[in-house]
Amino acid sequence: MLPAVDVHRHLTGVWQMMTGRRDGIRLLDISIDGFWNSFYAIIVALPVMLSGWASLAADLTMGGGSASERFGLVLRMAVVDFGAWVLPIVGLAFVAGMIGIRDRFVHYVVATNWATALFAWFMLPTNLLRLVWPDAGEVATTIALVIFLVSMVLSWRLTNAALNKGPAVATGVFTGMLIASLLVLFLLQDLLGVPSLQ
Repeated sequence: MLPAVDVHRHLTGVWQMMTGRRDGIRLLDISIDGFWNSFYAIIVALPVMLSGWASLAADLTMGGGSASERFGLVLRMAVVDFGAWVLPIVGLAFVAGMIGIRDRFVHYVVATNWATALFAWFMLPTNLLRLVWPDAGEVATTIALVIFLVSMVLSWRLTNAALNKGPAVATGVFTGMLIASLLVLFLLQDLLGVPSLQ
């Protein structure tokens, strides 16, 4: 696990990039070690993601089902979410040269991994609301939608800053990765029998 000071530095860097300060990328470790270390962002995101899976499992089982059934559902949700996080990156690695971003691939992956951890923590209020107030379905969904839309805007800005190849390329990569993530999400949900995570 990375030291807390390094995690904070990376999260600060991606926040700066998302809020218009392109030089925030200087706070990121874009070496080969930094590339692999950026996947520690999964561990950083894990607590809040776990709270989300737990609340969704409770909703989907309507408070029924055994503890082992709910635990199994949480594990399947974890596979779905982590697959939707990592597999599109693997796909992008294969096409990075063809779409002209090979020289910025590491920058992009490091930035988006840490940003994904930050976005996960943005969802904490919704997850906690669902856990402590199970009947707050519509309120929680509305809040989650607003957070999602804001995250999409910030994610595009991050993509643009990380790639540094202009808005057109950033839009293409952003759109492609979003579609890839959704396809993987839906495919894994179907394969693993996970109900739609609405």
